[in-house]
Amino acid sequence: MGANDLTPKFRTVQQHILDRQRQHHPTATGEFSWLLSGITLATKIIADHVRRAGLVDILGATGETNVQDEEVQKLDIIANETIAACLGYRDNVGIMVSEEDDEPRILKELDSLARYIVLFDPLDGSSNIDVNVSIGTIFSIMQRRENVAAGKVMDHILQPGYKQVAAGYVIYSSSTVMAYTTGEGVHMFTLDPSIGAFRLNRENVRMPKRGKTYSINEAYRSRFPAGVQDYLDWVKTEDAGGYGLRYIGSLVADFHRTLLKGGVFLYPPTNKSPKGKLRLLYEANPLAFIAEQAGGMATDGQQRILDKAPTALHERTPLLIGSEEEVKQVAEFWQP
Repeated sequence: MGANDLTPKFRTVQQHILDRQRQHHPTATGEFSWLLSGITLATKIIADHVRRAGLVDILGATGETNVQDEEVQKLDIIANETIAACLGYRDNVGIMVSEEDDEPRILKELDSLARYIVLFDPLDGSSNIDVNVSIGTIFSIMQRRENVAAGKVMDHILQPGYKQVAAGYVIYSSSTVMAYTTGEGVHMFTLDPSIGAFRLNRENVRMPKRGKTYSINEAYRSRFPAGVQDYLDWVKTEDAGGYGLRYIGSLVADFHRTLLKGGVFLYPPTNKSPKGKLRLLYEANPLAFIAEQAGGMATDGQQRILDKAPTALHERTPLLIGSEEEVKQVAEFWQP
């Protein structure tokens, strides 16, 4: 048996990034892989907390509400501070923006070194923590803008989604899976507890053009726009060809299934929330980037998500995301 026969036949996420940098960006310095290693370290720590949640006192609410007026769970705080700590030591990160924080965390002056801005939802679906439903972390990475006056932090942060240089999510479930894109396809990794590393399991993931699953909270049907109600009526008819409803109520989990199996996920506006409920910067933008890189689509019912120009840190948006043909089908009904 030769020495090469003993070489492990797998690639970690860091190896994968470095390999792609050598192939497509030979002059790259490796600083992005250094940044991403902070995110993977944080999510491995969060995965461990999630796995042991029923054994230690980290389940339940804190009794406080966040800037979104949502009840804060104990694991929300753990996840938020874990990501902040792991990224805080990366000298190329200038600003961190979390769904859980009122204001951005400015780590250092944005310059040619500290040029990255990391936005994240530390624990998406946290209301499902206590009932052992899949939850996740979503992240988005942008670069500082040129020719922005000193002190104009929000001008760096409030960029449209097409300016993202990377985005991804981690889902904590029967296995811990990470998906990310840098604008050159979507790649998926599974956390191997035996070596403590994310191992590549799917490269260049493609979302099916069509799917027979729609995902929406139909309990709010009467509050949705008339066009969405019309779609929900049509999708149950024989003419539709036999759709099935699948709704978990955890955005990362619902999107992960849609990415792999095809179909469409809808979170329309309602009478009570005419601007939608999902956060543009931490949820819709990164997932829209991933969807498009996998061949899918993402809109707010009227325009492409990645073209939306954010005006506020915690801005909300409707979201229609999934297989290209399915999104177009819903959009035909949704149009005013």
